[in-house]
Amino acid sequence: MSKYVSAAEAVQVVKSGDRVYLQAAAAAPTILANALTERASELRNVEICHLHIEGEARYANPELVDSFHVNSFFLGANVRHTLKAGNGSYTPVFLSELPRLFRKNVLPLDVAFIHVSPPDSHGYCSLGVSVEATIAAIENAKIVIAQVNPQMPRTFGDGILHESEIDYLVDVNVPIYSHDVVPFSPEEEKIGSYIASLIEDRSTLQMGIGSIPNAALSKLINHKDLGLHTEMFSDGVIDLIEKDVINCNYKGTLRGRALATFLMGSKRLYDFVNDNPFLEMKESSFVNDTAKIRKNPKMVAINSAIEVDLTGQVCADSIGSRMYSGVGGQMDFIRGASLSEGGKAIIALPSITKNGESRIVPFLKQGAGVVTTRSHVQYIITENGIADLYGKTLKQRIKELVQIAHPSHQERIEKEYFEMLTCM
Repeated sequence: MSKYVSAAEAVQVVKSGDRVYLQAAAAAPTILANALTERASELRNVEICHLHIEGEARYANPELVDSFHVNSFFLGANVRHTLKAGNGSYTPVFLSELPRLFRKNVLPLDVAFIHVSPPDSHGYCSLGVSVEATIAAIENAKIVIAQVNPQMPRTFGDGILHESEIDYLVDVNVPIYSHDVVPFSPEEEKIGSYIASLIEDRSTLQMGIGSIPNAALSKLINHKDLGLHTEMFSDGVIDLIEKDVINCNYKGTLRGRALATFLMGSKRLYDFVNDNPFLEMKESSFVNDTAKIRKNPKMVAINSAIEVDLTGQVCADSIGSRMYSGVGGQMDFIRGASLSEGGKAIIALPSITKNGESRIVPFLKQGAGVVTTRSHVQYIITENGIADLYGKTLKQRIKELVQIAHPSHQERIEKEYFEMLTCM
């Protein structure tokens, strides 16, 4: 009997009370998720869990609270509202540990929705642009349903699975969610230049999506023999790989291969990684393993933040008590880079928000979460310079961080910090 069915037929296996995992990021299986949402009137208390996903999330409509509850391991704009509306939750977890929650049955899975390339002549599909915790979900879910899409890039590594591991196959033909490269601002270009000044030849890089990482990458064209061991990457690495700046020849983990657990970028990026053996897509338990990261000499981790206080505490997941994103892999890479021989852990952010508020603050907002502690942090970079906090006392840190705050806020934030101390 053929495993190929319609999306509406496939999602009939989901029952009230089930927990469903959705593959993440640009590989979000939206057609399956939408088909499940169409069954809202028949279902009660279905938990839909996932990391950040692209595209619409109809099941996250608060009006469907009796049918669906969203459990986010990393919040995106399409589901952020569910926490306040009451039809969603946030589970803090390092990206490196998420697969373990499934394998140890801490979060038993009933159904996994995945998104794959068509089977090859031997019956093997690829998870394409997102592996993260999906392998663990497939291994532990009772039922696996796949969108089969000829537009999904075929990538190598952990994401190769045989069609026999999939219970139902649903043919689709839709573009993979993409992001065009956005030009960086003068402030972002300055930050990128400061980051690049810390990167030595033969370093291995970790960076995320966005203008600041791309600005930093644009400054590395004259570097030599760089490596790539990163949670994710975008278009900024393509030119460096094609010019042999990034060749991964001096990495300690998977030498000669670029390493990631998910990808997000333009169609150019997806065309570049398709059937490209230079890239290995591995599960997040491998890519984000501190022991694997630290094996790369001169490991450089480049991450961002929402705000940083004057002692070096980094808030990267919430605005005050309001959850905004998630823990993700920041601490995995901050610690791995710190322990690497010659490694550097960098937090980079503009000094002010779009509204002109300082992002270097005397104290974190009430309720704000600390993702990277003051004892883990090394470098903080804004468009105003580099604060080297490693081995610095609290007083020395305050001086360093005030100097990279926006000039219009420097005097105020230092004054507020010391005034608060005298009141305690």
